[in-house]
Amino acid sequence: MFDFALEFVDVAAMKGFPIGNVAKVLRVLRVSRVLRLAGKNKELQALIQTITMSVSALINVLGLVLLILFMFAVLGVFFFNNLTTGDVIDENYKNFKNFGSAYLLLFAIATGEDWNKLMYDCVDTPPDCVEGETCGTSFAAAFYIMFILVITHIMLNLFILVII
Repeated sequence: MFDFALEFVDVAAMKGFPIGNVAKVLRVLRVSRVLRLAGKNKELQALIQTITMSVSALINVLGLVLLILFMFAVLGVFFFNNLTTGDVIDENYKNFKNFGSAYLLLFAIATGEDWNKLMYDCVDTPPDCVEGETCGTSFAAAFYIMFILVITHIMLNLFILVII
């Protein structure tokens, strides 16, 4: 019944009747129906209580992920700042030229996006590379494998934390 009244108010507002902000207020009241249901359903109350209790643990895990991304971004800038071209590395967004772009690149590969191609871009060593453009370092394989292992371990523990 409430939805029908809200649709009636919406149609009246479209036809040019001066209803003002009544439709906005009624839309907000539609959300309040869900809150009333949460107060009556015991399972939903338990779920909301569990979520509120786990927020502090989730914030701690988020801080840990940001700290690890920070450390690996600093190492990435130190090792791979001279790389400008490759299959994944480009001059504009995906590179290790500065801390910000390195941090965003590591955040992207933390999801598993082409981390192996990026690793192969950074492994190129002489004589197959162009100095100052595609020459990487022999530490690249260890860097990326260590990064993926640590991030995967943290994400696995995060999902276990959410399930528990």
